[in-house]
Amino acid sequence: MNIAEYAKDKYNNTKILDKYILKQVIEIFIMGVFVFTTIIFASDTFITLIKQISQYGIPFKVAFIIILLNLPSVIVMTIPMGVLLSTVMTLNKLSLSSEITVMRACGIGLNRIAKPIFIFAIVMAISSFVINESVVPVMTRQAKDLALWALGQKNIPEGKENFVFKELGDGGVLKRLFYVGYCKNKTLYNVTVLDNSKDGTIQVLQAREGKTSPKGWEFEKAVAYTIGNQGQVLNTTLFDTSTVKFGLDLSKEMNSNLAREMNFTKLLKFLKNSKISTEDKRWYTIELFDKIALPITTIVFVLLGVPLAITPPRVRYNRGFLFSILIIFAYYVVRALSISFGETGSLAPFWAAWLPNIALTIWGTLLYYKKVYTIS
Repeated sequence: MNIAEYAKDKYNNTKILDKYILKQVIEIFIMGVFVFTTIIFASDTFITLIKQISQYGIPFKVAFIIILLNLPSVIVMTIPMGVLLSTVMTLNKLSLSSEITVMRACGIGLNRIAKPIFIFAIVMAISSFVINESVVPVMTRQAKDLALWALGQKNIPEGKENFVFKELGDGGVLKRLFYVGYCKNKTLYNVTVLDNSKDGTIQVLQAREGKTSPKGWEFEKAVAYTIGNQGQVLNTTLFDTSTVKFGLDLSKEMNSNLAREMNFTKLLKFLKNSKISTEDKRWYTIELFDKIALPITTIVFVLLGVPLAITPPRVRYNRGFLFSILIIFAYYVVRALSISFGETGSLAPFWAAWLPNIALTIWGTLLYYKKVYTIS
C-alpha cells in the first residue's frame, strides 16, 4: 500500500468515526432538548399559565397560545444544555466500553475524537443565535400583542346595561365599585366609579365614556369628587382623560420582555437613541451582551464536558448524566448571580453577561489540556 492509499484509507476511517460519534451525539441531543424544555414548561411556564388565567383573567386557550409563542426562547436556553448532555453521555459511554482506549491505541487522539462534537456545538451555537435573532423577537411580540388583546377584553360587559363591577381588597373589603350605564362596540358609557381605596376619603369619578386596558379603566371627559369622612366635598377635578387602575398593573409586566422583542442590531440602536433611565439602560445592555454570550455557552459546555466525560479506568459506571446536571446547575447559579450583580451596578454589563462563560472556559481549558496532553 502506497502513501496515497494509506492516507485515503485513514481519511475514510476517520470519516466513519465522525459519523458514528455524531449519530450518538445528535440522538442524545434531541432527547436532552426535549427533556429540558419539558421540565421548564412543567415548572416555570406552567406557573405562568396559571398566573395569567387566575390573576389576569386571560382565557385558558389564549394563555396556552401565549406559552407556545414563548417556546423558541425556551429552546434557545435548552440548546446548550442538550449539547452538554449529549457530549458527556456519548463520550462517557465510549470510555466505559473502552472504545476511546482502542481509538487512542490506533493513534486517534482525544482532539480528533472530539472534533465532530466541537463542529456540532458550533453549528448549534450559530443556530441558537439565529433563532434568538429572527424567531424569538417575532414570537415575543406576537405573545405580547395577544396578551394585550386578551386583557383588553377583560370586564367588557358588551351588550349589557346597568352593569356593576366590584373590586375587593384584603379581607373582602370593598375597594372600588364600578357602575356602567351601557356598553357598545367595546366602549363604556355613563360610568361612575366609587373609589374607597384611600383611608379617610372617598373618591367619586364620573365619565361619559371609557374603555379597559392592561393599565386599568381609561375614561374620557371625566370629573372626580373627593369626599371626606363627614361627607364634605374636599375638591373637584376635571379630566380630559383619566385612568383608574384596578387589580394588577401589567405595564411593567408587558415591558419586561422588550429586549426579547428586538434583535442585537435593533437593541443596540435602541440603547443609542432612546432616553431611558440608568437602571433600565444597564439592564438592556446586559441583555445585549447576553444575546452573544448565551449561544457561545454551547461551545464552552463542550470544552468542559469532553474532559469530564473521559472516565478513569477504575470507574465502571456512567456518570455523564450526573456531571451534566451539576455543570448546568453551577452555570445557571453563577449566571443568575452575575446578572443580579450587573442589575445593581456591582458588575459592569459586559462582565455580568460573560462572567459565567469566562469562568467555565478557564476551568474547561485547564481540564482539557490536562486530559489531552497528559498520559492517564
